[in-house]
Amino acid sequence: MSEEVIRVAVENVHARVLAVGSAAAGRLIDTLGSEADALWPRGRWPAMRFDRPLQIGAKGGHGPIRYTVADYQPGCGVRFVFDSPSGFHGEHGFEVRSLEDGRCSLRHFLRLQPRGVARLSWPLIYRWLHDACVEDALTRAEISLGLRPRARPWCRWVRVLRCLYRLRKG
Repeated sequence: MSEEVIRVAVENVHARVLAVGSAAAGRLIDTLGSEADALWPRGRWPAMRFDRPLQIGAKGGHGPIRYTVADYQPGCGVRFVFDSPSGFHGEHGFEVRSLEDGRCSLRHFLRLQPRGVARLSWPLIYRWLHDACVEDALTRAEISLGLRPRARPWCRWVRVLRCLYRLRKG
């Protein structure tokens, strides 16, 4: 994946070592935003959707988070640049890394320079929801690959935030 230099205040990485080769995990990334999405946890979180198939320039997101595909290498990884919410300046994405023993690491990375209200909303709200959602995506990857993930329940703050959101939506 090509990377641009971004001034970073937040670097957030989640990874799982998977007992499969990198090609199998890479195929999961290729399904993002499609009807056959085998990576995004759309049953528990707003679905990831794009204005066209996954490719450089595709615009979309999930819930209130909007982004544009800045780099995509089929079977290897995807990098998105944030369009919103306001104050989110940075990128996130998924990538697969081969390991020497035939396994691979599926990673989600986020590099963010929060500005304005995002300097509060990221650490108080979005970070918690982001971490839970990404962990759910990695669990979905394990399930899609026929592996047996270990349970990773949401923390109390995530459950409170989701409850408040449901109450707000009525």
